[in-house]
Amino acid sequence: MNILILGSGGREHTLTWKIAQSPQTEKLFVAPGNAGTHEIAVNVPIAADDFEAVKKLVIDEEIDLVVVGPEDPLVKGIHDFFLQDEALRAIPVIGPQKAGAILEGSKQFAKEFMLRHNIPTAAYECFTEKSLEAGYAFLEKLSPPYVLKADGLAAGKGVLILSDLNEAKNELKSMLVDAKFGNASTKVVIEEFLSGIELSVFVLTDGKNYVTLPTAKDYKRIGEGDTGLNTGGMGAISPVPFADEIFMQKVEERIIKPTIDGFSKDGIPYKGFVFIGLIKVGEEPYVIEYNVRMGDPETEVVIPRIKTDMVDLLKATATGTLDKVSLEIDDRTATTVMTVSGGYPEAYEKGKVISGIDAIADSIVFHAGTTFKDGQVVTSGGRVIAVTSYGEDFKEALQKSYESVSKMDFEGMYYRKDLGFDL
Repeated sequence: MNILILGSGGREHTLTWKIAQSPQTEKLFVAPGNAGTHEIAVNVPIAADDFEAVKKLVIDEEIDLVVVGPEDPLVKGIHDFFLQDEALRAIPVIGPQKAGAILEGSKQFAKEFMLRHNIPTAAYECFTEKSLEAGYAFLEKLSPPYVLKADGLAAGKGVLILSDLNEAKNELKSMLVDAKFGNASTKVVIEEFLSGIELSVFVLTDGKNYVTLPTAKDYKRIGEGDTGLNTGGMGAISPVPFADEIFMQKVEERIIKPTIDGFSKDGIPYKGFVFIGLIKVGEEPYVIEYNVRMGDPETEVVIPRIKTDMVDLLKATATGTLDKVSLEIDDRTATTVMTVSGGYPEAYEKGKVISGIDAIADSIVFHAGTTFKDGQVVTSGGRVIAVTSYGEDFKEALQKSYESVSKMDFEGMYYRKDLGFDL
């Protein structure tokens, strides 16, 4: 098969790495890709949301399957674009249509979906600029900390958790009136704060059947001890030690099944990954958010633990036969440590030469924000490289990842040295 993966981050490099291992893969393309995907596939310099350019590539290269990595093209309707085009209609796209992608594209839609299908989540209300005063009044009713979420896509940065009421009111005004997150915050969801420990559960569904992929926990804050600004993710661990069989049974019965059934009941066509962001409060699971694709950097620990041929899983997703494929999982723990540019998640410089990648032997190197310049691998993003290792437990795996990271360097390189501190 000729397969195209859309995207350029660590998630896409990991999917490329896994799909490249399948004997069914003939030609593999990534658009736009990065310096890591370049080594195992053909990078094509087009944007993942440039639908016309994607169409030309798909036709020219006789692509048989398209895997969409990031949320943007899904929310913008790339799957619908394929279905509405005679030349593309027969080519399967892994990733939901617009009607399903809104689950990530609108926090309000996701909350209403959960309420409709009795899926446990935090109490909330939604506000616009016109109802700003009502938003202030709602905040006054809540106990701190206060959770404010931009309704639309804000590249993982649209959630604020604040402990001061006045600061929360100011931020609400800044989001709604001053467009702090642009169009993403024309509506803001305010919800009660749930106290517990977070994890991510990933499901691959053909719209009717599903397989539950390994659990993972990622670390969003830039600073050690989970302090400082939110990032796209500083590292991840899979499986999650506190998600035991009893807890996962609750997740399956109360959250996964009602979610997949909810797609059918609401007439939402859905073929692809569902990322369920959970919080464990006491012994009970609650949904924080849905994403309509794999998470990053969780992909870098979830996908390496899947032993089943990835192309088999994706083909079954496309044809509605996921119930015919058995999912085999590696028992070992996988951990990934994300190295980031100095200054990230705020302003940072690009184009820093990366050295030492070739010296890493005991871990898998997944590129996130890299490119080639004058024959050298250089930084091109905030999150630069994820280093993934296996171990009998998370401590052993992390030790390997940290040893491998220490062999690599670029100017301003930073990474968290305390992953797993809360486990």
